[in-house]
Amino acid sequence: MDYMSQERQRGITIQSAAISFNWRDHRINLIDTPGHVDFTVEVERSLRVLDGAVAVFDASAGVEAQTLTVWRQADRYSVPRIAFLNKMDKTGASLEYSINSIRDKLKTVPLVLQLPIGIEKTFSGMVDLVSMEKLTWTLGPGNDGSEYQTTPLQDVDDAELQERALVERALLIEQLAELDDKMAELLLSGDGTCDLESIPAEEVHMALQRVTCAQTGVPVLCGSSLKNKGVQPLLDAIIRYLPDPQDKGKELEQLYEDSLCAYAFKITHHKQRGPLTFLRIYSGTITPQSTIYNVSRDCTERVNRLLLVFADEYREMASMSAGNIAMVVGLKQTYTGDTLVTSPSAVVSAKKVRGQLQNQGHSISDMGDEDAPVLAGLDVPEPVFFCTIEAPSMSKQQELDAALVNLQKEDPSLHVKIDPETGQTVLSGMGELHLEIIQDRILKEYKLETHLGPLQVAYRETVGGTAQETVTVDRVLGAQKHHAVVTVSVQPVELDGQMRDVGVYFGLDRRTVNREVQTAVKTGIASACTQGPLLGYPVVGAEVTVDSIEVGPGTSLAMVSACAAQATQKVLKKSGGKILEPMMMLEITTDEGHMRSVLADLSQRRGRVTEVQSRAESRVVMAEGYSTAIRTVTSGQATFTMELFRYEEMTSLDQNRLLKKMTTFDVEGF
Repeated sequence: MDYMSQERQRGITIQSAAISFNWRDHRINLIDTPGHVDFTVEVERSLRVLDGAVAVFDASAGVEAQTLTVWRQADRYSVPRIAFLNKMDKTGASLEYSINSIRDKLKTVPLVLQLPIGIEKTFSGMVDLVSMEKLTWTLGPGNDGSEYQTTPLQDVDDAELQERALVERALLIEQLAELDDKMAELLLSGDGTCDLESIPAEEVHMALQRVTCAQTGVPVLCGSSLKNKGVQPLLDAIIRYLPDPQDKGKELEQLYEDSLCAYAFKITHHKQRGPLTFLRIYSGTITPQSTIYNVSRDCTERVNRLLLVFADEYREMASMSAGNIAMVVGLKQTYTGDTLVTSPSAVVSAKKVRGQLQNQGHSISDMGDEDAPVLAGLDVPEPVFFCTIEAPSMSKQQELDAALVNLQKEDPSLHVKIDPETGQTVLSGMGELHLEIIQDRILKEYKLETHLGPLQVAYRETVGGTAQETVTVDRVLGAQKHHAVVTVSVQPVELDGQMRDVGVYFGLDRRTVNREVQTAVKTGIASACTQGPLLGYPVVGAEVTVDSIEVGPGTSLAMVSACAAQATQKVLKKSGGKILEPMMMLEITTDEGHMRSVLADLSQRRGRVTEVQSRAESRVVMAEGYSTAIRTVTSGQATFTMELFRYEEMTSLDQNRLLKKMTTFDVEGF
């Protein structure tokens, strides 16, 4: 499914890819998502439309830094999960370590369903604790792991394995009884005692399904996917324990009944076909050559072709119904996060039904807060790094602009803007790798050899204290006199490491100012806050209060907005600005021999080590800070993951050093 050349070169997943396949009379729609933090938006938009997820862990590493991020994303979208401990045949693989890691770091209840037979190179299969069967894979010529042997555990000549399996199965049932009322009732039925061995496998399966969907526990399976060991039981678990797609859409079916309701969660561009839109269908049916209505954009779109996706291959479909992932050709105005329905009349009907349900005390959890009944959108993280990008020549600039428009539509975490001072195109993204991949895609897909400027950190600015400023604008344009006076004050807001946009409040009686003027003032303040007074970074963590507004007759709203912007710029400067720097959460895995170099590099960059762990023969350093030189100082022997943790105020000394570096003059006593 990793079909992009960049994915195959680096051996990682960069874009989420979808595929449909059949397993035991069921159709499974699978979305493979990246594990790298730079492509976290791919995970975000996939989780938005998933009914269930399989979290894949390296059995030798357990829960890693990015695992925590993805797990929190799944929590936010309330996605039931199954855990799969992969690479059980890898040196250092440990079921016990991985289970403890899941329990301690993810704060969930791992329900172990299998016991591995053998470890590391001797791993050959597992014991199914539900059915009490031994599953073994014998690889050889003509057998790639797609076939395996099942033996009742009672027929296996291994008393120690049987005894251990009985103990672990009893523990599993006791855990289920604590999480599931029906299992508890089963154990307490009759005289209050129950032989745990006699609990039927089907009862355990049903209890696991209820616990998984309620998200009170996580079934844990193991295997080695490279050799297909454990993959078949994992697919069985997906069918048994994760929710039915039809259940996911039941709330929406109440609104739209049998008419179409779909969510656009991903867009890609094809040279010949144009934009290809991935849809999750929640209710109704979609067909080619039909007209549908985009509720989010208030426009009508035409479905030219309907495709079933197999990674980068497609199959033409005559229709697709609720529960499926479809690809549509021909939607020109649809973006990621849009809701698509049959027609505007379907929206009117849905509004009425939603009103009736709300009056009865019901709520539709998947809906956004807008007036129109649209599905909740995506939570796209703010970019942390940026750099300039230049076309090979002025004649190619238009082609580069068109390519960036397409890439932005595909990737909501990629931001493109023009620097107003230099006129350069600036790319903002989630990390160094993210921006490198964008450049490589422009080269391979659009045949443009671009140049990236040095990577820079996306700082933020905030205010140092309270201040007030009044600005008067008196201008005559043509025969019209424009007069406006705006007084604003500013005060800091506690950030607690979180990004908070500037809040705008009116200290005067808003009834004395018409709505158009209020909007113009807000627009001016918002415009001024996009560039702080120190280095031109966006301002956060402040409250701007409009204390008074005076507008002369005939004064244009543009003049009012400009007056508010000037007042805000002056009050921000007067308040004494401060620089906020992004603090990254680092997890560095290295050997003992390079520990000193890693710690010295972190110290030099003002990093803070929070924890040092031992993992097999490696050391794992958990730290707050920023570093991309880890591979250099360890001669390529270390690996690391890095994600945004919070923004933190710089010390006066560090801020002055930064200002001196970026403005080329000393600002001591600024």
